[in-house]
Amino acid sequence: MAITNYFYNETTKKYVAVFGSIFNKISITRNDQLGDAVQSMIVPISYGPYQKFMARITQDPNLDRKTAITLPRMSFEMVSMAYDGTRKVNSLKKISSITTSSDVEKNASFQYSPAPYNIDFSLSIMTKYAEDGTQILEQIIPFFKPERTTTVKLIDGIEPLDIPLILNNITLEDVYDGDFETRRSLLWTLDFTMKAWYFGPVREKRLVKFIDVRYAADTDIDTFLEEQVTVQPGLTANGQPTTDANSSISYTEIMEDDDWGVIVMVNEL
Repeated sequence: MAITNYFYNETTKKYVAVFGSIFNKISITRNDQLGDAVQSMIVPISYGPYQKFMARITQDPNLDRKTAITLPRMSFEMVSMAYDGTRKVNSLKKISSITTSSDVEKNASFQYSPAPYNIDFSLSIMTKYAEDGTQILEQIIPFFKPERTTTVKLIDGIEPLDIPLILNNITLEDVYDGDFETRRSLLWTLDFTMKAWYFGPVREKRLVKFIDVRYAADTDIDTFLEEQVTVQPGLTANGQPTTDANSSISYTEIMEDDDWGVIVMVNEL
């Protein structure tokens, strides 16, 4: 099937936002020699490779400019994507939803089963003091055993999905190279894998609310039709399901998610 119709679900943008929001409220506290808190701050986080921030520190080691970077801080980036065949489901499976197409009519919207992809993220924690780094780290790792699941609404009309985020490994690097006046930076790197799903375009088809079948004794084109069978939903004005056509409201007013009954009528022609 050719890919010809434009669609954009903004799925990748949502995954990046979800990842960043998990770590945007982490804070640290610094104590004096008596153990009393003297400073508390929320650790800023931004999207981008850590090399960008390390270059900023190297270019201004004294951090005496007004635009200087301050530590600690965190950065993250999406580093790779790979198809996950272990989570593949039937490609022809349909996920349904209902969308309004006019004042009284509704269409059945659906999407085919999503494609499973693993998205790798890297979270960098840059600190000047070792204690700052361990404070940040210990606010993260207890929640990953090794995964943390977040419920995300990806597509309108489809129930939110549980998206696992797995912590794969943690590394520490002492970024120190030079004399005693050179600024020291500690870099913690946490590698994650997000179990993501990617949906295709939304497709629509009309809901079938009335079925009319007519039978003949033969297959010849001129054969006389002998019997008519109609099937439609049945719902009383009080919202109760019914199988009696005389007690039901018009089938055009019955919605797909109502608790309706089935009315079957057989007539001789």
